[in-house]
Amino acid sequence: MRWKILAGALMALAFVIPATPAAAQVASPGLDESCQTVERKVYKDIRELVTIDPDTAEYVKVRRLANQILSAANKHSFVATPPELQTAMSGSQDDLRAFLKTRIEERWLTDLRIKIGKAMAADPDHTNVYEAAQEVLNTSSMDAHLAFLNDGLYAARELDCAAQPTPTPSATATATPTPSTTVTASPTTPATDTPTPTPSTSLGTASGEGGGLPLTGANTATVAGIGGALLLLGGAGYLIGRRRRTRFLT
Repeated sequence: MRWKILAGALMALAFVIPATPAAAQVASPGLDESCQTVERKVYKDIRELVTIDPDTAEYVKVRRLANQILSAANKHSFVATPPELQTAMSGSQDDLRAFLKTRIEERWLTDLRIKIGKAMAADPDHTNVYEAAQEVLNTSSMDAHLAFLNDGLYAARELDCAAQPTPTPSATATATPTPSTTVTASPTTPATDTPTPTPSTSLGTASGEGGGLPLTGANTATVAGIGGALLLLGGAGYLIGRRRRTRFLT
């Protein structure tokens, strides 16, 4: 009995183990247009989302399918699919069934082509990306468009990024700081203009011309002293002469 239980457990593990890696499979990182490592964008295949027949399925399931497709389109930032799908969902049941049956793949492919065109515009200098994208755009294969966006774009970018020249680091000279001498200006005493003395009076000449003032002070006393001496001498001479004359007459 035990070996039967053990065999059943091994069989259960055999079914679980292969399924685990597939469920945990995650897309490997890739390069963006600036050659930086980023997470890859994985675009869904619209044909894998449509798992019912829109003509015969219950309308509730048709509406659920339409909402799933709209959510995926908005996640991819599509511009063609969401507005037309919303218009069909706003119409009758027949309108929605007809759109999902005949036009959904065409709109989805249009959005994929728009994404490829944007990738070309973002990589103007990447020759491999441009050539691979142009080759895909020349076809109308849904598989080719999905393969390029999910894998081919990143493979072409790796080739273009590997071909770019590696920038050579240039030696940058480090300037040695030179000590600067700070000169502090001392406050200077403002210059004071010394007034030049201007004579307020001018000496008069002997003739009295020139408009000078009369001499006073020490010069006047000298002249008066000389005049007084001359006057005394004159008086003494007069007296002496008179006395001699009187004696002569007698």
